[in-house]
Amino acid sequence: MKITRRAAVVLACSAVVGFGGVSFVPAYGASGQAGQTQASATAATRTMGTVKAIAGNVLTVATDSGAEIKVEVALSARLLRMEPGQKSLAGAAPLQFQEIQAGDRMLVKGMASADGKVVVASLVVVMKKSDIAEKQTREREDWQKRGVGGRVSAIDPASGTITVTTNGTNGNRVVTVHVSTSTIVKRYAADSVKFDDAQLAKLEDIKEGDQLRARGARTGAEMNAEEIVAGTFRNIAGIVSSTDAAKNEFTVSDLATKKPVVVKVTADSQLHKLPPMMAQAMAMRLKGGAPQGNGQHGAEGGHAPAMANAAGPANGAPANGGPRGDVNQMLSRLPALTVADLQKGDAVMIVTTEGTEKEVTVINLLSGVEPILTASPTGDGSTVLSAWELNAGGGEGAGGEAPAQ
Repeated sequence: MKITRRAAVVLACSAVVGFGGVSFVPAYGASGQAGQTQASATAATRTMGTVKAIAGNVLTVATDSGAEIKVEVALSARLLRMEPGQKSLAGAAPLQFQEIQAGDRMLVKGMASADGKVVVASLVVVMKKSDIAEKQTREREDWQKRGVGGRVSAIDPASGTITVTTNGTNGNRVVTVHVSTSTIVKRYAADSVKFDDAQLAKLEDIKEGDQLRARGARTGAEMNAEEIVAGTFRNIAGIVSSTDAAKNEFTVSDLATKKPVVVKVTADSQLHKLPPMMAQAMAMRLKGGAPQGNGQHGAEGGHAPAMANAAGPANGAPANGGPRGDVNQMLSRLPALTVADLQKGDAVMIVTTEGTEKEVTVINLLSGVEPILTASPTGDGSTVLSAWELNAGGGEGAGGEAPAQ
């Protein structure tokens, strides 16, 4: 699976940057030092967000709901530092106000002003940006070491097993993933490849054809999964009909449906250009002939490209532990593109979010694929696209930040 990400499969746990499930102790009341703001405060509130700026005893916080608020921290407010992954405040340590920095995650409890734009804090719980980054690194490494990713080829809810087919330079591999009552199962949102946006799900929600990442204890072709994330993604081969660099989007004419699709590009999207020699080598293999060029290109062109996770494992997102030297790794090293680099008439192959019929978001994109589409027996690249996966061999690029931030 890009869930770029890749695929990556784009793969960061919500516990890394959230405060879900935390048990709170009673908060202390704010002192009169909050001044008029406190006097006008009308309702108790609890808000989560990220610190954007600090001025005096006032924090500017971008909330998870998309708003921006001012948080006044009185001397009597209780400040605690919480490690990522903690579920209660029992082990939280006292924190000094001057230790708070921009980028830190924060939960604020206090009284909000009538318009909700100012909160007088009685309790501030902080997850340091550095602690989050360290945990993300550990998570990413664990997904790389103990993870597997691929396409769901079969599922048996009764026995709690999922059959996953991965692809790499040594051919397809089949892994049986065992799911228990302790396995965390999540599903990507319809228009996001970020792991943080994935929602808790049931085994029955996973479908054949889904792209899936799992991590856990593995023995040969068997894995006892500790965590799973799956989702439905689209493969599109088409011709660029227009671009809008200002909006960071372009329109492509889908060769399979003959309909226009608006394709959005985000910071997590991975766009690359396939060199002509590599494209020719892949096309020759698709036709069943011997690839032109040196042996290296021939080896790399031996399989249809499996796309890396665009979401990236920026937040400790899952990464596939596929074979070293996988085609996905090679693709992630190709020259990067922007929407401004795309031209009307360019042929592209894209892995996207499920999105809607008329609008999707890029996970991974390859341009320079005219030889591959021409060599496809169907003329629309479907024989190539069917082999694409969201995961990257040996680790995703990610988000992705793999599934990503």
